[in-house]
Amino acid sequence: MASTIGTGTFVAPMTVRDSGKQYTQSGWRITTHKYPICNSAEIEDMTSKLGIAPPEMIFGNNSVSLEHVASGWTLTFNAFDALDVIDKTGEVGMLKVAYSEHWQRMREKVSDDIRDVVRPFDWTYSSAWRGQVKGEDMKIDEAAMIPFDKLRQPDPILLFDDVMLYEDELADNGITMLNIKIRVMPERLLLLQRFFLRLDDVVIRLRDTRIYIEFATGEVIREYISRESAYSDVKKKLAMYPPDEIPSLMRDPNKLVDFLQIVETIRETKKVL
Repeated sequence: MASTIGTGTFVAPMTVRDSGKQYTQSGWRITTHKYPICNSAEIEDMTSKLGIAPPEMIFGNNSVSLEHVASGWTLTFNAFDALDVIDKTGEVGMLKVAYSEHWQRMREKVSDDIRDVVRPFDWTYSSAWRGQVKGEDMKIDEAAMIPFDKLRQPDPILLFDDVMLYEDELADNGITMLNIKIRVMPERLLLLQRFFLRLDDVVIRLRDTRIYIEFATGEVIREYISRESAYSDVKKKLAMYPPDEIPSLMRDPNKLVDFLQIVETIRETKKVL
């Protein structure tokens, strides 16, 4: 099965089963694709198309799409597009640690064929990607708020999925990862794409993109919130916890989110009927 991702086409082996899901609710088709980690041929292909070495664990065939069947309006999330927007020059907000050059040399050894396309870049893979819109784009609306009170109602979950896009342990200097969680209820859905970076002794960063769709009204809200704080500042805030719990807390973005400063917020809306 071939899947077209961004400007590149990656072919999952026919023997590999797609463990994704599909569900249609109130005129919206929700589709997830979940395949194993990319093989060496797919990694070389992606490296050539991106111009940078991808993360250590790259799920290039995975994706999530939200399609309004009647109009064709669609929001799509995948690893290629998320990586394609990161800084590929190594000049914008580069984070330096002792092993960054060693990490880059390790990546360049993946294949002699791709060495020429590897350049200095944001090796933390800090993506601000908010998804690809097919159809009329969304409009900035800072007053648009996701109604979390509705999401807290005990509605039945018609579909839930968790889709990993990429992960890298940054040569044992921390972790960077991008994944998507989605849940569909009878009257609405919520998608969360979360980028999480913990660069030990440097910074902790969270970039959340939430998509909320109210089926009855066709209202779509996209909320992007970027948070980050110095590693040392977060560790100080966790001093209230027992010392033996702090290492696990530093690995859990759900625990860290309230300890990070908001640095950017973008809210957009679109009525899809």
